[in-house]
Amino acid sequence: MYVISESEQRTTNTPSGSMFALAGPSQGSAEVSTWRVKLGVDASTPVHIIDREQVWMPLSGKFEVEVDGRTEQVEAGQALVLSAGAVRQLKAVGGPAEALVAMPVGGNAMMPGSDNKIPLPWAE
Repeated sequence: MYVISESEQRTTNTPSGSMFALAGPSQGSAEVSTWRVKLGVDASTPVHIIDREQVWMPLSGKFEVEVDGRTEQVEAGQALVLSAGAVRQLKAVGGPAEALVAMPVGGNAMMPGSDNKIPLPWAE
């Protein structure tokens, strides 16, 4: 059994928001990575692709999610399943938004049109 707390050393801040690493291979999880993400008011992620399925579970606020040209909104009490390889962008609407995210270990990000795999430090 492992009990893992958020720490400043495992927090990644980007122009889009902050990712607070929880479970991952570096913390003893062999199969699942989890983290908390926080986007500020009207902040959005870049348009990107993740090569693993992700499940987003909003804790507060509301996210607008565009996947392959389709837009939905998701908020606390709902779960969002994003398929591996889907072109996506998430945006906080009406205020800041926070979610817990889970995905299989080993996921990478890519920009549309590029084969360059970008590791996700908060999922390692």
